[in-house]
Amino acid sequence: MACCRLYPGLLLSLMFLWTSEAIPSTDQVITIGASLSSDRMEQEFRSAVSRLNQIHQGTHIHFNSTSIQMDGNPIRSALDICDKLLAQHVYTVVASHPNGTDRSPISVSYTCGYYNIPVLGISARDSAFSDVSLHKMFLRTVPPYSQQADVWADLLEKLQFHKVIFIYSADEEGRTILSRFQTLAEEKDIKFDLTVRYPPGEKNYSALLQPILKSTSRVILLAASTEDAEVIYDDADKMGMISLDWAWIVSEQALAADNIPIGVLGVVLVDGNNEVRHIHDAVNIIGQTFTKMLSRDKISNPPLECKDTQTWSDGENVYKNLIDARLQGETGIVRFNPDGDRLNALYDIKNIDSRKFPVPVGRYGNMYQEVGGLTLTSDDLTWPGNTPIKPKGEMISRNLKVVTLEEIPFVDVLPMPKDGVCRPVSPAEYAFPCRNHSKVYCCMGYCMDMLANIAKDVGFNFTVHLSKDRKYGSFEKRNGSKRNYWNGMMGELMSEDADLIVAPLTINPERANDIDFTKPFKYQGLNILVKKNKKDSSLASFLQPFEDTLWILVGLSVHVVALVLYLLDRFSPFGRFKLAKSDDTEEDALNLSSAMWFSWGVLLNSGIGEGTPRSFSARVLGMVWAGFAMIIVASYTANLAAFLVLDRPEALISGIDDPRLRNPNDKFKYATVKGSAVEMYFKRQVELSTMYRNMDKRKAYDTAEEAIADIRNGNLQAFIWDSPRLEYEAARFCDLTTAGDLFGRSGLGIGLQKNSPWTHDISMAVLNMHESGFMEQLDNNFILVNSESSCTESNSAPATLGLTNMAGVFMMVAGGIVAGVLLIFIEITYKRHRGLKEKELELARNAADRWRGNIEKRKKLRETWQYLHALRETEENREQEEDKSVEL
Repeated sequence: MACCRLYPGLLLSLMFLWTSEAIPSTDQVITIGASLSSDRMEQEFRSAVSRLNQIHQGTHIHFNSTSIQMDGNPIRSALDICDKLLAQHVYTVVASHPNGTDRSPISVSYTCGYYNIPVLGISARDSAFSDVSLHKMFLRTVPPYSQQADVWADLLEKLQFHKVIFIYSADEEGRTILSRFQTLAEEKDIKFDLTVRYPPGEKNYSALLQPILKSTSRVILLAASTEDAEVIYDDADKMGMISLDWAWIVSEQALAADNIPIGVLGVVLVDGNNEVRHIHDAVNIIGQTFTKMLSRDKISNPPLECKDTQTWSDGENVYKNLIDARLQGETGIVRFNPDGDRLNALYDIKNIDSRKFPVPVGRYGNMYQEVGGLTLTSDDLTWPGNTPIKPKGEMISRNLKVVTLEEIPFVDVLPMPKDGVCRPVSPAEYAFPCRNHSKVYCCMGYCMDMLANIAKDVGFNFTVHLSKDRKYGSFEKRNGSKRNYWNGMMGELMSEDADLIVAPLTINPERANDIDFTKPFKYQGLNILVKKNKKDSSLASFLQPFEDTLWILVGLSVHVVALVLYLLDRFSPFGRFKLAKSDDTEEDALNLSSAMWFSWGVLLNSGIGEGTPRSFSARVLGMVWAGFAMIIVASYTANLAAFLVLDRPEALISGIDDPRLRNPNDKFKYATVKGSAVEMYFKRQVELSTMYRNMDKRKAYDTAEEAIADIRNGNLQAFIWDSPRLEYEAARFCDLTTAGDLFGRSGLGIGLQKNSPWTHDISMAVLNMHESGFMEQLDNNFILVNSESSCTESNSAPATLGLTNMAGVFMMVAGGIVAGVLLIFIEITYKRHRGLKEKELELARNAADRWRGNIEKRKKLRETWQYLHALRETEENREQEEDKSVEL
């Protein structure tokens, strides 16, 4: 020892000569120092450096190790760093904690930081080391306690707790974890119901915990040391805060308390106390960093002793390269943020079971991937009160107050029967008493059946009452106040007079700012209800396909063609002829009557048996006329289909872009319900501002029923409202129809108070009803099928011909019959009159014939007598002559 004290320089020279013989002069020697907790840890450190040399064997890099045990006294620890480590040319230092204590290596950080020598902590988790202005060269393979806030935020989101009470210590550690959690909570929409700051080291915290009992949240986050947590647990247990309906999520230190209650959830850093693994990861990442740096350039030597006033010139470069390093280590992926804190740390989620034993139930992070997240490996958690049922997270009542209003078919309000028992009317399956002021009614319909199913699924009781002012809710000034307030059902929900709004409440941004909505139970849009514009069908409806001028020209053409046919056939030399080999008389040419019959017969496509043109010239005209008739008849048939078959009652307007809506006038009135989501939609849309102002200055409708009644009465031309209701009304009343396509699409949802504990459960119940087909069944029962429609045709089917359309045709046939009957009487009369004349002529002719016969007879008698007389005279003369001859 004396020799060593007398000749320290000689010993150093001998050590240098021995080192020079052992290490080639061309190798770069990197000495890694360590300040550890025990001899065993020093041995592990030397073994880790030896393995590092084996990995880099054959390269021009060699790693030396030198270590000391950390002294519990910060001053002596700093002196040891100067005398025992810096003197060995250490390039970086691995720092643990003193043996038997968990004191931070703050003296190591300050001393090495002054000379720009990086320090790699393997156990220090104080948030103070994240301050780079004080610990500019400090890195650590363990994360600070404040990073537990990341796990808490994901765990709360996984458990669907959205409102918390935060208990934290008034020291720097407590403030840091609170600040970090606040930032994460804002991103995940987690609200603070109360924050409780306590002074560490007290013996009683009952007074500080008392305000928690008045809060609605029942989820407590506790960031406390082990000693303080034990006191808080005792006081909270006495106050009944560790029982059913409560949830506790605590920090790693608080989870180590001896009196930790059953059902508490906590986070524990994986391998957080495994100093050996952290030594290995620290040595390996140091070796990886220096290997990479020396492959590019040389590194200067660090200071030899604390007497040097110069800092290490390459120290900051080494620190930056350590920050950028990445290692797949024994504790997972080792990476650092710019503050030197460990990233990608692994945490176990532990649950205190009925034996008060911490059971792993989940993991945060991933051993081999940088993006991990939180995974619960067990759904069977134990909660305070030793129950497996997850608490709601808020102080809630299972007797809920439901507000609604009448809106057929969603909610139908009927008088209460005399026996005081509400009975559903088909298709409704449920009917519930609903109070409006002092009167009690029966409420049923789409929303009531849905509410009954949700209550059964989620598990709550309810009472129903009608909105006091029969409004959905608008944001407006009240009683001369300068502030805006919600009225209607929204106002009752905001003032906590109701817990749920179960009605066709439209989800819009204005309402969503102040209340919670479930997932939409029905998707819909806006539409316009108008009265059908029925076309008047006159007796001459069948004449609509052609204009009057065309009808006149067709009628004139018939007669002109008939006249020309007659003339052609009359004057043609081939107009009259005698059939060959026939004894019949010669056939006459086409007369005017036959020509008229032929012309009309061709036009009306009737069969023509006789009276056809005989001459070639007339037949050519007949063929041309037949072609003309074919075109006219085909055109008439096509236009008749357009005018009559597709002739249906039409809407007055084409849709939301109709000029009569965009450019309003006094004769065309349209409106919506005042204070409704539809009015908010028009108020919000800049391009619809003109329509909004026009509706705002006209008559205000408080309910949809009033507006629909005015539509039917003709006092209102168009009503803009939710499409399901308008489709229902259009199906019920045949004189109503919807105009145009849907616009302003949105959803109908159930409204709840902001951050209500029932929001998630009811939303999930709505989704389950969609998946199971229950909502589709409600649509079929109340909106699509049960419309009580008496209409003979649907809006989508083409119109068919009716008596009103074809009355003129029947009247024409009836006129033809009457004309035929009248003509037959005229013909009979004429025939009778003509018959009498013919009879008189016949009598006269017979008399004349008899007279002429008598005259002829007399004449013949006279001629006969004269003949006989002449014959007698001749005979006498002959006899005389014979007598004379005889005499001669």
